[in-house]
Amino acid sequence: MRKHFDSLSGLVTTVMNQNVLSGDMFIFINRKHNQIKLLLFEGDGFAIYHKRLEKGTYELPVSGSETGSIVVSQQQLLLLLQGISLRHVRKRKRYQHRPQIC
Repeated sequence: MRKHFDSLSGLVTTVMNQNVLSGDMFIFINRKHNQIKLLLFEGDGFAIYHKRLEKGTYELPVSGSETGSIVVSQQQLLLLLQGISLRHVRKRKRYQHRPQIC
């Protein structure tokens, strides 16, 4: 977890094949699962959020891709940061309006 702005953005570009300037947030968790870094380009520069847990670990969502990349929603990220198990969270049905394309 010694990498900072340039190294993390390099990982996003080379390993993940993603555009670091897209506005997406990129999440990095260490091997012990007790530290997390969030990298975000905010339009005028990069921001990093770094948190180390004194006790406990972060749960990794299940990865289905070869690169280990996972897409998580804003709600899933908040649950992950709060230590709530994503495997046992059940989302209830809700109406979601989807505009029709003509």
